Amino acid sequence: MQDDLQHLKLLSIFHYVVGGMTALFACFPIIHLIIGLAMIIVPAAHGGQGQAAPMIVGWFFVLFAAAFILAGWTLAAGIALTGQYLGKRTHYLYCLVVAAVECIFMPFGTVLGVFTIIVLSKPTVKGLFSGAGA
Repeated sequence: MQDDLQHLKLLSIFHYVVGGMTALFACFPIIHLIIGLAMIIVPAAHGGQGQAAPMIVGWFFVLFAAAFILAGWTLAAGIALTGQYLGKRTHYLYCLVVAAVECIFMPFGTVLGVFTIIVLSKPTVKGLFSGAGA
């Protein structure tokens, strides 16, 4: 029982760490966002005649970069929320689903997801969650 509580505490901490790393890595497309904005703003500042193609490419850069940033930050928030739920021992199914989704993201997400699934699959850990009002 004490080992299970210690495992959940460690998993909670590691979820916060991986959530922060995911949020940081999700910021990489900001470079593309800046390039796209430059492709839109610079031709528009100089009259913008005959510059339709670079502006379309610029919008492409901006939209896809924004979508990737938003998706990454959403995933990071979900992972950090899982850390909170694991610490409080609530929302068992949510934690299990996020652990499965984390397995897609090599290498840290895979390791954390697999260990989370292993710990959450133990009957004693399920009992801890149901006792906490899951």
